[in-house]
Amino acid sequence: MAYFTPDFLEFFKDLAGNNNREWFQENKKRYEQSVKKPFEVFVTDVIIAVQKEDKSVQIQAKDAIFRIYRDVRFSKDKTPYKIQVSAIISARGRKDMLSPGIYLELGPEHVRVYSGIYMPDKDSLYNIRSYIAANLSEFSKLINDKNFVEHFGHIRGDKNKIIPKEFKEVATKQPLIYNKQFYYFGEMDAKVVLDKDLLGKVLSFYKASKPLKALFAKALKG
Repeated sequence: MAYFTPDFLEFFKDLAGNNNREWFQENKKRYEQSVKKPFEVFVTDVIIAVQKEDKSVQIQAKDAIFRIYRDVRFSKDKTPYKIQVSAIISARGRKDMLSPGIYLELGPEHVRVYSGIYMPDKDSLYNIRSYIAANLSEFSKLINDKNFVEHFGHIRGDKNKIIPKEFKEVATKQPLIYNKQFYYFGEMDAKVVLDKDLLGKVLSFYKASKPLKALFAKALKG
């Protein structure tokens, strides 16, 4: 089934040129019909599919979906609305920014599926580095796996210039030890939102992310 109509993409293209409260209020019904409601249905179906493989994910779409309103308090960009929809599918949804789940982003420029670890705290980062250091061959095998590379390419993230001394030697073998983030994403053309197999295509990224997600989940346990 197709979840979205062409107006999903057109709405965001129009919003990009009219990113103000007046325009949004005038087009709120259009937003609800073409964007909000079908995205809720889509996220619900993603959650149901993920639950079949991960029983820890016991959330509803409302727990996963981020609001369209931007937090502009600390931003130079004061436009009030996002020009995409997004959701986190994990054990606790958008309230859980640490557990490795999948983050979906659908908009007029692309469709992306993210996974990995985005903002680990100090202790979590230490545990991740420790696990990688102790399991170099397993980590290397997963990040070089054909299916992972085809879907996500490589691990991304900012790096620390200085790391604890106990990791310096192993970092010569695996430079990703310097990372303070360990996330990855795959991108599809924005028009894929109109595809009848959108769910299947997104789930292929989810399945490709699972082995490395499992490694990070083990690492976080310390």
